[in-house]
Amino acid sequence: MSKPFTEPETSTTFSQRLGELAKLFLKLGMLGFGGPQAHIAMENDEVVVRRHWLTPEQFAEGLAVCEMLPGPASTQMGIYIGYVRAGQIGAVVAGLCFIAPAFLIVVALSWAYFRFQRVPQLEAIFLGISPVVTAIILAFCWKLGKKAIRDWKRAAIAIAVFGVTLFTSLSVLIQFVLAGLVGLYWFRPSGRGQFQGWWLPPLPLLVANLPAETLTLGSFWGLERINDFFWPLTLFFLKVGSFIFGGGLVIIPLLEFEVVEQLHWLTRTEFINGVAIGQLSPGPVVLTAAFVGYKVAGVLGALTAAVAIFAPSFAFIMLAAPLLLRIRQNLWIRAFLQGVTPAVLGAIAAAAIPLAQAALDQPTGVASLAAGLIGLGAGVALIRYKVPTWQLVPLGAIAGWAVGTAL
Repeated sequence: MSKPFTEPETSTTFSQRLGELAKLFLKLGMLGFGGPQAHIAMENDEVVVRRHWLTPEQFAEGLAVCEMLPGPASTQMGIYIGYVRAGQIGAVVAGLCFIAPAFLIVVALSWAYFRFQRVPQLEAIFLGISPVVTAIILAFCWKLGKKAIRDWKRAAIAIAVFGVTLFTSLSVLIQFVLAGLVGLYWFRPSGRGQFQGWWLPPLPLLVANLPAETLTLGSFWGLERINDFFWPLTLFFLKVGSFIFGGGLVIIPLLEFEVVEQLHWLTRTEFINGVAIGQLSPGPVVLTAAFVGYKVAGVLGALTAAVAIFAPSFAFIMLAAPLLLRIRQNLWIRAFLQGVTPAVLGAIAAAAIPLAQAALDQPTGVASLAAGLIGLGAGVALIRYKVPTWQLVPLGAIAGWAVGTAL
């Protein structure tokens, strides 16, 4: 593991390094469309090829660690770069500057969505966006399945989690832990071994009084609600941020089960449109959390949710960086993750079904057919032609607007 910066170089002072990190990651945060792989490619180009802040080996080392950890890998890679470049403060600066532009965009779009939610033109736009988001989720399942399902054991875990998620109310997080324990048994190291490294138990599940109806929208700033919802939002999104294994879209089943089915903070339609808004921003899709927080308690709720969901990523990189490579090589931890990965696939696939139903549930049969065709076209574009998701969402909006205008 590369050591953090401790002594200023003769060419740049510590404050100059912080300024360089802030400038670079603000730029990446504003221009980083295309998903996590595009983000990581841009980071590699900027810090390895152009600026020579990291060697290719250092970058690959950091990326291997970030992809093992729960949380958005591209954001954690930015935090890691800041850590290597300028220590703990550099990690904070790089991470915050990368997240901030997308957070502001999501908050602005959340305000516009809830302000003009019933305007016919906006409803038409989301008629096209919702099936595109469903196609993105299903295409992710297809790609993850080809990589994760390598034998009958992994297939069995995925199918079991799919069924349990679809037909029961058992928490997805509990299922992930159970799948990891199955992985410890099925994929354990050969021979007699001892558990080594750290074992982090899951955060306690949030218990809340469930409202009889879906929560109504609060004020813009959310001052009247933040006192009541600060800790529920914080504890819930800390829990979610600690279990985003396998990519940002893992947030879909984690959020859909809790905020729609259990807590009733969002309707299913609002949820899928919130995922779409997360896709429209240049940052990680986990910023959908800010959309949820805005519905619950305005801007203050959005800020609370965003801080909580990213806090584990900062903690993993900043507090445990010297130990991460050793932990990554631990065979028992790798066995646990081999159980979790197919469970992620099953949970996402199960969550996609009610979301697809919501996307296709339109006022008329013609509108439902149009939504289905848009989703089918998006799926073909993603899987067959590898069209980036950030391009498909605006195209879906245009198609939805055209259909709504025609109808």
